[in-house]
Amino acid sequence: MIFYIASGLLIGIGLYGMLYKRNLIKIIIGLDFIETGVNLLIITLCYVKGGTAPIFSLPSLKPSQMVDPLPQALVLTAIVIGLAVLAMALSIVVRIYEKNKTMDISKLKGLKW
Repeated sequence: MIFYIASGLLIGIGLYGMLYKRNLIKIIIGLDFIETGVNLLIITLCYVKGGTAPIFSLPSLKPSQMVDPLPQALVLTAIVIGLAVLAMALSIVVRIYEKNKTMDISKLKGLKW
């Protein structure tokens, strides 16, 4: 139960950071919080208490006693993709700062609000 609350809290903090902050770095950090919260939620939903890995397990184990490895593999892939998106977003922010000398999205030229 605590992991559901933690993932909801991470997603909520990330949404707050993306919707109400004007600094580009804080927006990217909010995006990363959302990603971490979703990954934690997926892992928590697929958790089996006392479950074992289905690889090289005992033949006497029932399928309900095994952990599904697919969500873990998907979350691992999502972490790698999220890291690449984070690196690309930060490089874009660096280029925006070099051109406009600000990271406030309300002061950027070319964006209409």
